[in-house]
Amino acid sequence: MSESNPYTINSLLEIMKKLRAPQGCPWDQEQTHASLTRYLLEETYEVIEAIEEDNPEALTDELGDLLLQVVFHAQIGWEQDTFSMEDIINGVCTKLIRRHPHVFADTEVESVGDVLRNWEAIKKEETRTKDRVSLLDGIPPHLPALLKAEKVQNKTAKVGFEWDTITGAFTKLTEEMAELHQAIASKSQEEIDEELGDVLFCLVNIARYLSVNPELALNRTTNKFISRFKFMEELAQKQNLDFSSMTLAEMDHLWEQAKIHLRKKPQ
Repeated sequence: MSESNPYTINSLLEIMKKLRAPQGCPWDQEQTHASLTRYLLEETYEVIEAIEEDNPEALTDELGDLLLQVVFHAQIGWEQDTFSMEDIINGVCTKLIRRHPHVFADTEVESVGDVLRNWEAIKKEETRTKDRVSLLDGIPPHLPALLKAEKVQNKTAKVGFEWDTITGAFTKLTEEMAELHQAIASKSQEEIDEELGDVLFCLVNIARYLSVNPELALNRTTNKFISRFKFMEELAQKQNLDFSSMTLAEMDHLWEQAKIHLRKKPQ
């Protein structure tokens, strides 16, 4: 820690305590665990964005914002006498030591696979005290849909409920696509919703076989689409073209120009 940056985690805790005090900030004072949920999600995604951009300066800033959310919740917990920052730190330190017996005890491992198997076995032992009946109990219900599907599939795969190879997953996708076409032909919105959901679930499974994070993959593709479409808008403006009066073929021509242009630049 340099002399020009003397702040510590305790400094952050004291700042947050003052912000929440009677003479502090009205906005900070009225926040609750529930009201802060949206900001926790936003800051998490901004951290991910900084990582994907390989921007250390932005990552430092965004991790600070994410840490602020942890401290905010810790202060609220302390005020309600339910938990404190010390409880959070003690809990995670205890968990890390317990789940790494190959580092902090005498368990021997030979590979990353051994580490992961030990980790899951220890987690399973921990959950026995949490009144969980199903293998799928404990999955947060409000996870983003793609992430939730991936977690469900990962858990069931651990007990062998998966295809032997990715071929089975692709075969299942073909079946679900056929059922989606049938649902579309039936014009039943309920059936269409259900079958499209099955297709998406299959795609998440294929992503899992390919070791691809579907949430991040879709986010990257969406960002790529945004960049290309914005460049299309710039081209249209330079050529005095109005999107509302353009044909699909004309827009597709601009799209291809955007692809070529942005392919030359890092996304």
